[in-house]
Amino acid sequence: MSEMSLRALRIVRSSRDVLHLNWLMTSPLSVSDSVPCLVHWMSTRFPNRDVWHSSINFRALRKGRELFYDTKQVSSPRNYCTGQVRLNCWNCKRPLDKTPTFFCMFCNVVQPPDEGASYFTIMDCDYTFTLDTQRLQKRYLQLQRSLHPDNFGQKSVKEREYSESQSAHVNKAYKTLLKPLSRGVYMLKLEGIHVEEGSDSGVDSELLMMLMEINEALDEAQTPEEASKIGQDTKGKLTALTEQIDAALHKGELQAAKALLTQMKYYANIEEKVKEKLSEFI
Repeated sequence: MSEMSLRALRIVRSSRDVLHLNWLMTSPLSVSDSVPCLVHWMSTRFPNRDVWHSSINFRALRKGRELFYDTKQVSSPRNYCTGQVRLNCWNCKRPLDKTPTFFCMFCNVVQPPDEGASYFTIMDCDYTFTLDTQRLQKRYLQLQRSLHPDNFGQKSVKEREYSESQSAHVNKAYKTLLKPLSRGVYMLKLEGIHVEEGSDSGVDSELLMMLMEINEALDEAQTPEEASKIGQDTKGKLTALTEQIDAALHKGELQAAKALLTQMKYYANIEEKVKEKLSEFI
């Protein structure tokens, strides 16, 4: 084939691709249908480009309104969105309306736990360090009443297994979010920051000395009043740390939040020791 013919073929193919792109951009498909279709088309035409993770915004005009399709996939730590994946009920095979789903809305059969969903999504709580613990407890009781394995004694083996795994998953989510320390550690984990266990690295030496003195005073406490005084001081410190951590997380100062959570870990340990000490006086 001559060079002139090859050039003409490229022009025709290029024009066809542009027409295909224009059709995709102006097609009356829904956003959820057109965007994956467009992404697939782009990935097959430009295999060496990571189109799905690009920051390009495609503009489409429809019915006089501007719609913006952003092909950048955003992985939210709040809910671990699974994107365009649609899940179906394992029993009746019908699509599930949302995620996480505990029961199929059609056949009312319990579903397996969604391991990709964050604990905040499972417990229907706002993604915040100072969450509403009363709402958390209400949600926990509601879920356990419906998911507890005792409710599935007469069901199939698969349903019993799913109820047990769902119940255990809800328990773990509840216990993690209930206390400020474990909640904060989990929030940092979602952001990709790990808080080391049992390590004094990064802790101010002056703070460590102060903590040692508090522990020594608690060990030497001779009366419930002395131990209670240490407990009250510790509680006040934990309250102040809670406010500081919440502010740091709101500002996106994750390393500062990590340092404050490390302090909270030590004061939370002292709080537990105070309870043990008080039990000795009973």
